[in-house]
Amino acid sequence: MPQREPGPSVQDDELYEKLRDEGNSKEKSARIANAAANRGRSEVGRKGGSSPAYEDWTVEDLRSRAAELDIEGRSGMRKDELIEALRSH
Repeated sequence: MPQREPGPSVQDDELYEKLRDEGNSKEKSARIANAAANRGRSEVGRKGGSSPAYEDWTVEDLRSRAAELDIEGRSGMRKDELIEALRSH
């Protein structure tokens, strides 16, 4: 694939490119690449808590999360569409 310029805010260009090649969004790739650069790649995977699967969330909760991420069209989406949009964001 052709090399993309991630922009000046991305701190780990190599990881960013790998994540983009896997199909992740620009925003998600940059977020992960910067976290890895700041804390080290091995630490990024260990961070985080647990959350129920999106399938267990209510549509209202899914829409709220989609609003936090500024996902367009969320108000007209069905539950399965919201889940897909959140997972691919």
